[in-house]
This record gives sequence, C-alpha cells and structure tokens, in this order.
Amino acid sequence: MTSSTATTNQLSDRINSLAPSATLEMASKARELRAAGKDIIGLSLGEPDFNTPDYIKEAAIQAVNDGYNSYTPVDGYVELKDAIITKFQRDNGISYERPQIVVSTGAKQALYNVAQVVLNKGDEVILPCPYWVSYSDIVKLADGVPVEVATSIESDFKMTPEQLEAAITPKTKMLWYSSPCNPSGSIYSKEELRALADVLQKYPQIIVVSDEIYEHINYGVTEHASMAAFEDMYDRTVTVNGVAKAFAMTGWRIGYIGAPTYIARACNKLQGQVTSGANCIAQRAVITALTESPDRIQYMVDEFKERRKIILELLNAIDGFRCNEPEGAFYVYPDVTAYFGKTLNGVTINNASDFAMYLLEHANVATVTGDAFGNGNCIRISYAAAEKEIREAISRIEKALKQ
Repeated sequence: MTSSTATTNQLSDRINSLAPSATLEMASKARELRAAGKDIIGLSLGEPDFNTPDYIKEAAIQAVNDGYNSYTPVDGYVELKDAIITKFQRDNGISYERPQIVVSTGAKQALYNVAQVVLNKGDEVILPCPYWVSYSDIVKLADGVPVEVATSIESDFKMTPEQLEAAITPKTKMLWYSSPCNPSGSIYSKEELRALADVLQKYPQIIVVSDEIYEHINYGVTEHASMAAFEDMYDRTVTVNGVAKAFAMTGWRIGYIGAPTYIARACNKLQGQVTSGANCIAQRAVITALTESPDRIQYMVDEFKERRKIILELLNAIDGFRCNEPEGAFYVYPDVTAYFGKTLNGVTINNASDFAMYLLEHANVATVTGDAFGNGNCIRISYAAAEKEIREAISRIEKALKQ
C-alpha cells in the first residue's frame, strides 16, 4: 500500500524546480470553477473555436479506411515530409531536403527536442520578452540559462538589434523568438529580421529558433518573413511550425521543424527514445492540410481579424488598459500597470498575477498573467473564442473593475 505521506523529496530536483504551464494551469482553475457551478468564460487558452476543416477531416477518415494503424517512421511519413518541404518552399522561400525535416507530436515537442540536442549546461538562450510561456522552462530542462530581453508596448514588444547585441555573451548559444508572437501578436518584418541577422553575423556560434506556428494568422499589415530564408542564416536556423493554430487542429498534435541536417538527425535520435513517430492518422490528414492552398483557411483568419477589432474597441474603452494593435495570432496583450497598487473589492492588486486572479474570481473570466511570458506589466487575453463570449467577457471585466 502506497503511503499517503510521500513528499516531493522523492521527486527529482528537475521536476521540483519546473514551473507548471501558466496557460494550462489557468485553464485547469477555470474548469474547476465551472465544475463548482460558476459561469466562467475562458480566454486563457490559444485554442480556435472553429472545427477542423472538412477536407482535412475527410483525409483522416480516408486514412482510417485505408488501414493506417501501424507505427510511423520516427521523423514522419515520407509523404508528409515532402508536403512540408513543398510548404516551406511555397510559403517561406526556404529549400529543405527530407533529412532536414522532423515531424513531432506538436510544435512543443519539436522545441523541446531542439533544446535537448543543442544545449549544454550553462549555455545561454536569449528570449525577447514577452515569449511563449514554455520557452523558459524548456530551456531550463536542458540545463540552459534563459536570458530575458525586455520589450514594451512602446516598441510593439519587439527586440531591437541594439538589445540583441547587448544580451550576447561568450556563453550565448541560441536565440528563440516567435513571429507572429505569442502573446503579443507582433510580427517582425523582413527588414527587422535582417537587422537582427546582421548582428548575429558577428557571432556564428549562435543558433536561432524561429517559431512560426502562427504564420498564417496574419492580418496583412506586415508580410510574414522567415529567418532561414536569409542565405547567411540558413545553416544556423531551426524553423518550427505546426498545424494546431491556423488549421484549428490543436488536438491532432502535429508539429515539425526544418533544420540543419545535423540538428534534425539529433532530434530524430532523441525522439526515437522518447515518443517515436507521431500519430499515423493525424499525419495523413496533415499531408492534405499542407498540400492544399492556405486560401482554404482564410475564412478563419478573416473572423479572427474581426474579433480583434471588437476586443480592441472594448478594451480601449476601459480606463487603465493600454493595448498595441497585434498584427497576427489571436491574442491581445494589454498593459495593466495602471491597476497596480489599487484595491478592488477588498483585493489589493500588486502585479499582473493578482490582476488575472481578480478577473477570474470577480469577473468570472480566465486570462493569463504576463509574468508567465516574461513581462509582468501585462495580461494575455485570447480572442480565439466566439464573438458573443468575447463581448460578455469584456463587459464582465469592465464591471468588475468599476467596483
């Protein structure tokens, strides 16, 4: 019989020091409150409320009927790798070959793989803030050291070449960033990426991880650009992507990388000992998703753009919220420092975490603290929900703050 008095002393230092995912933790709290009878509106997760498009579902059904049920190659079906190669060439102007592609169980596993095969103890990884919530802890799990570079709403949450240069030390091994950015929605233009690449030319040991999972959710202000498309950055850039966001396939769990061959082979080696190949049916469906024109998912992007307009209008009407206008993804990342130090409903708001918890408990709206993204001045609000939910949620927030 297992003792109920077991403590965390029996667990590894690695897991004891690991922070839980803030987005998943908030979603869990929201579910608990719903189970207790509270009417919680969840704007914490980056999960589109659309169904996966029918043409992709039909491809999955066909795969089932065709008898796909066996283990898959560790790095993905050849046909899917070829579809990914075609996608990279068509959408990004990047030429990869099959040995440079690795398919994983979601883009998160792809990122984890890269950190594990590249980083040694003490290697530094530059993270422009805000960054996606899991970057820092994935780096730490690989014994790396996250080096945060602060940005603000005034700079549209983008790192400058001068900031990059100042953050580089002899221990710098990698730079990680996302564009469009989760959580800010900011997009680095081709010119801005080129300026960062010019700095990196002086430091050939630095490998870049370009997370482009929100690539297709772009509202047309700044054209998407990829670091690996620069000839002088191609051999030192890992391009990470997947189908969860733009194709409304979060639960299908397929991500992939295009990378220098030696990194891709190392990721394949690691994955072979951890999860092996990704789901067979999902892979067959993703072949269709990537082969078809991105125009087929434009209707979702158009809807997100309309929701962005609505949520910005509503938030900007509330005193104390300062918002940039995100050019991509489906998040707003308002600065809420105007509320720090104030007492609302007997609750003193000291920081963004307090603010997010106040909204959960007093407005019944789940958001995510900016502390989890390396920027404690903001909260992240997802507008991947239906318009009706967005309007109701912001109305609740406004009422709770007026109290």
